[in-house]
Amino acid sequence: MQKARAFTARAIHAARLLARDERIPKPLRWLVLIGLLPIPGPFDEALLLLAAPLLFISAGEPMRDAWRRAETERFARPS
Repeated sequence: MQKARAFTARAIHAARLLARDERIPKPLRWLVLIGLLPIPGPFDEALLLLAAPLLFISAGEPMRDAWRRAETERFARPS
């Protein structure tokens, strides 16, 4: 259970970093940003599922950077 929480926290932090990354086109960043909003129903999850392959194809390096930064910043933050 603890590993699942850590993975989820890291994924959310990485998504937040991607939403602010200037190397990703603005429309795609907006799609990620709207997908992170707490909208009831499956709308926000559908947006993230749509954004994921687009990010993978067009922004592989920024995604890897965000994933690495999410891990290092998690340990750097005070509890």
